[in-house]
Amino acid sequence: MPDTPSEPAPAPVIVGDEPGAFPHGVLAERHPAIIRQVREAFPYGPERQRALDALLTSCLDGVIEPLPAGADARDRDRWADWGMDAYAGRSWFDVPWLWAESHFYRRLLDAVGYFGPGTWQGVDPFRPAKLAELDAPETDEELAALDGLADLPADDRTRALLHGSLWGNRADLGFRLSDSGTGTEDRVPALVADDSDTLWSLLPPAGRGTPGPRTLCLVADNAGRELVPDLLLVSHLLDEGRVDRAVLHLKPYPYYVSDATPADLLDALRRLIGAGGAAAVHGERLWAALTDGRVTVRAHPFSCAPLPYADMPDDLRGEFAAATVTVLKGDLNYRRLVGDRWWPPTTSFADATAYFPGPVAALRTLKSDVVTGLSADTEAALVASGEQRWRTSGTHALIQVRR
Repeated sequence: MPDTPSEPAPAPVIVGDEPGAFPHGVLAERHPAIIRQVREAFPYGPERQRALDALLTSCLDGVIEPLPAGADARDRDRWADWGMDAYAGRSWFDVPWLWAESHFYRRLLDAVGYFGPGTWQGVDPFRPAKLAELDAPETDEELAALDGLADLPADDRTRALLHGSLWGNRADLGFRLSDSGTGTEDRVPALVADDSDTLWSLLPPAGRGTPGPRTLCLVADNAGRELVPDLLLVSHLLDEGRVDRAVLHLKPYPYYVSDATPADLLDALRRLIGAGGAAAVHGERLWAALTDGRVTVRAHPFSCAPLPYADMPDDLRGEFAAATVTVLKGDLNYRRLVGDRWWPPTTSFADATAYFPGPVAALRTLKSDVVTGLSADTEAALVASGEQRWRTSGTHALIQVRR
């Protein structure tokens, strides 16, 4: 009898306590910068300004505080279940980095009055930046490139759209069919793992493979120019009959600056439809699929949890178990999928995701330290390349699939 995959022995959890390391820089530099950017983007009154000042002080010199009681604390009990009782009173730098980052964004929403009654209730503090990216000239160029894809063979078109989704706002690389671009001094491929053939074996074109309805769960990452290519991929898979139904998992509220919410989905669809040409065809196809139920949207509370997907609740586990394949997009979802730990890079992706209740795929550019599933030769080449930040620079990507 063949051996079944088993979870590898846990590696140390990543924390942000090492000065000069990437996680420490996020907590000590990026988070304060985000607070300042949010303050400048809106004319918040004195109460909100004081709250932002208090959060800034807490990030730099303070400790983690419990969520406040009252109208703003609709999810206080949920956060208690997610670890607040264990981490309150401790330094932001001494708790799991994934938890600290997630809690920062939840506290930022408190500071700007997103949940409480008042002027700023429900106002996305990151919306100006999201719209600016969506409306940028580069987006026009990327959408115009879609018109040229129609002349490509079907397999090349599918591959181009997959790589557009993989690279996000570097989608032009995908449209040029650059599946193995070069890294530092042409010694390391940009795509450090590629299981795309396995992905397509799970989602063959209509008329091939196992009959019956195929459902894709797509756990989205960022809004704007990164959500657009995700939507284009879903539209293409529906059109080719590779999937019969798609479920888009979005964030229920603003998160990690640019993570996609249902409001961002609507902005992206309108952008596609308004662009004309092939982009409009995709946008109209998705709009119709949403209205007839072939595409549905989920904004599960666990999407904003500070925990790995190994701790997902039973209802979410059931949804993923029923899918033909679940595709998780982006760096944060990857961290939550495999666990935000110091895995040796050659740790088996299949073993790290053995808990997941169905076939799962990761499309991710590398923007944080965690990585699994690399061959020993690829890891050695990355280390030998001299590119010290290969894990975090976004210059490398991976497509990994566990059937």
